[in-house]
Amino acid sequence: MNMELSPSVKYWLNFIHPVLMWALLLLSLYAAYLGLQVQRTRHAQGEEKKELIKGKYNLKHYQAGSILLGLMVAGSIGAMAVTYINNGKLFFGSHLLAGLGMMSLIAFSASLSPFMQKGANWARMTHILLNFVLLGLFTWQAITGVQIVQKLLTQA
Repeated sequence: MNMELSPSVKYWLNFIHPVLMWALLLLSLYAAYLGLQVQRTRHAQGEEKKELIKGKYNLKHYQAGSILLGLMVAGSIGAMAVTYINNGKLFFGSHLLAGLGMMSLIAFSASLSPFMQKGANWARMTHILLNFVLLGLFTWQAITGVQIVQKLLTQA
């Protein structure tokens, strides 16, 4: 049985990934803010530390990171599936390669959590570095993604 999607469904599927990724870019910026607050809490003293602890930044950062990991991987795989469904192939280029790199970075960054929870400073520093690189790639991906969306809109 060969099931073919209608042209309008195939067309609109193209826009799920960009909308999701822009939302995840914003969530990434929020997670970065939370991570900075975790660092502030770790280095604060006295009343300032007590106040910062009330913000539960460590829990919120961990939760935001978990959501990012799951949705970034699912969204990236989904985008590759939609591209293949609509074109019969993936377009090998910098957008695809950087996206695959981002998935690797976020997975590796998240895998450092157990080490950070045990106080390993090398894991914390590596986590921060990987996430700054990830944010840079993510910003670049957003720009190149807009170019891809513009192409799709002009072909409609």
